This record gives sequence, C-alpha cells and structure tokens, in this order.
Amino acid sequence: MHYPSRLMEQVVEELSKLPTIGKRTAMRLSLHLLKQQPEQAIALSHAIEQFRTGTQYCEQCHNISDTAVCNICANTMRDHSLLCVVEDVRDVMAIENTAQYKGVYHVLNGLVSPMDGIGPDDLTINSLLQKVQNNQVAEVILALNTTVEGETTSFYVFKRLQHFNVKVTTIARGIAHNDALEYTDELTLGKSIANRINYEYVR
Repeated sequence: MHYPSRLMEQVVEELSKLPTIGKRTAMRLSLHLLKQQPEQAIALSHAIEQFRTGTQYCEQCHNISDTAVCNICANTMRDHSLLCVVEDVRDVMAIENTAQYKGVYHVLNGLVSPMDGIGPDDLTINSLLQKVQNNQVAEVILALNTTVEGETTSFYVFKRLQHFNVKVTTIARGIAHNDALEYTDELTLGKSIANRINYEYVR
C-alpha cells in the first residue's frame, strides 16, 4: 500500500497491530484522527499512555484496576464468601452488567490449553487455592467458557478444590457449547448465574 506520508504510514502500521484491525481500517482511523482537532488526538494519546502505564492487576482477584485492590474487592457490601472464577476481565464486565451477582471474583487470566503451551502454572490457579485456604470462602462458582479449554480448566480447578471444604458450582447451561461469556446476552448470563448447579452433577 502506498502512503502519501511517512508519518501516516507509521500510524497505520501501529494501529494495524491491534486485534481485528487490518491495514485498510487502520488507514481510515488515521485519516479520521487527522480530521479531528489536534487536542482530540492528543487526548486520545494521553488516555492510552495513562491506561498502559497506570493500570495494574488487583492483588486479590487479578482483575485490572487503577489501584492495588480493585473496587469490587474493596467493597465491603459484596459477599466475600462467594467467589466467581472467570477467564479474564471481559467476563467480569459481562457478569457485572447483569447486576445479578453480588460476590467477588478470581480472574485466571487465561485457560489451560496444551496446544498453545498454556498449563495450570501459567494461570493464577495457585493464588485461587491459597485464597480458598486462607479466606472464609463458602462457594466457588466456575464461570468459564463452554469450550474444550474452558471445560478442561473447570475440571482441573474442581479436582484441586476437592481438598478443601468448599462448595463448587458452575453456571447453568443456558449458554450454548463453545459460546464465550462476553458475547452472551445479559438476561441469559444472569439466569445462568442465579440458577447455578453443583459442578459434580454436570460430569
């Protein structure tokens, strides 16, 4: 692709590194930015810089946060005896949007996937086990995607949790196989959490 400007080419190259953004879309975005007032582009650049340098992972649940402990974990009105295990921050956002869940979370930051070279030690599973051992956790909800990787991870976590005196449940199967939580509508996801069942009964 021929570019009229070296600076434009640099922006297109960087934007096209983002997921689902091809060179043509990146070019349209760069042209859009060029048409905006300079302060708007500067504000965007500043927001991205602050997001990248200021965002951290919650030391309790591993969700992204602006502080050492995220707003959910710091909220004393949440039920800290109820722990929902999810793959990543997108699932936290999806469940929070249902307004049906009042417990706290544990973000694994991935799923067990031998094909991709991702094992249990690459996730925050050990942190989860330590949390269950040290805290007053009464129930762990496995809210992982219904993919092969999600089911494999759920089963692994379930087997590890059998050593503790904790109830293990999973979201109800209103979610189709291979569906991701982030793309599930809020009503279905909310009902799936409310109608959760004991994990052992789904094996």
